[in-house]
Amino acid sequence: MIRDITIGQYYQTDSILHRLDPRDKLVGTIIYIISLFLYKEPVPFLLAAVFLAVCVVLSKVPFSYIVRGLRAIMILMLVTAFFNMFLTPGEVIFSYGILKLTREGLIAAIYMAVRLVMLIISSSLMTLTTTPTQLTDAMERLLWPLTKLRLPVHEVAMMMSIALRFIPILLEETDKIMKAQMARGADFETGNLIKRIKAMVPLLVPLFISAFRRANDLAMAMEARCYQGGEGRTKMKPLRYHRRDTMAYILLLLYLAAMIALGRLF
Repeated sequence: MIRDITIGQYYQTDSILHRLDPRDKLVGTIIYIISLFLYKEPVPFLLAAVFLAVCVVLSKVPFSYIVRGLRAIMILMLVTAFFNMFLTPGEVIFSYGILKLTREGLIAAIYMAVRLVMLIISSSLMTLTTTPTQLTDAMERLLWPLTKLRLPVHEVAMMMSIALRFIPILLEETDKIMKAQMARGADFETGNLIKRIKAMVPLLVPLFISAFRRANDLAMAMEARCYQGGEGRTKMKPLRYHRRDTMAYILLLLYLAAMIALGRLF
């Protein structure tokens, strides 16, 4: 399950999505996620699914690689679906003791599961087609107006970029620690959920030690290179919009307009 998390990883290939400006992908992902929570009708959801499928095809990232990230949120999806099915008031279709499955709850659980799947796939698609450095530059440029309010925009963007960069590193470190523990007789695969959670406890101490050590090494490396924040710094590859980026914004606006129109019609 640890190796199945794809958010924060970058997939190297040549595609239209890879060549887009990172600001396009960041804004597009935010708008797409917002659009998933605007309506609860099947037709807008179908349009969102088609739009996401087209983006997956254009990215040239294997679909099997993208959906690997869904395994890591399976428990969250099941818990969310359970609470929606049995705690939403409405027409009862099944009851067992204090648990009552309602028709409205079942519909809400289906929609919530679909939202989570699309949200994870769209977020993974953004990180799979954008390097952490590009994401940092995009966030910094998009948040630049906040510098007028004396907010540390560069530092915030840098922290978010480092957090994304550390996700695959810590996952790889966790996988190595798990294999080392299994070689010593640890069992992470059998038993019920409680036993598996208890078996994960011995991983926490070495994982935290490794994380703090890597953070200290990164801080020393930044100090050795005289890093002093974003003031006065220049970019080796400054972001510039091209014609394809303008077309991407137009298509994004058309998608949002279509979602709003379908939501009002249906």
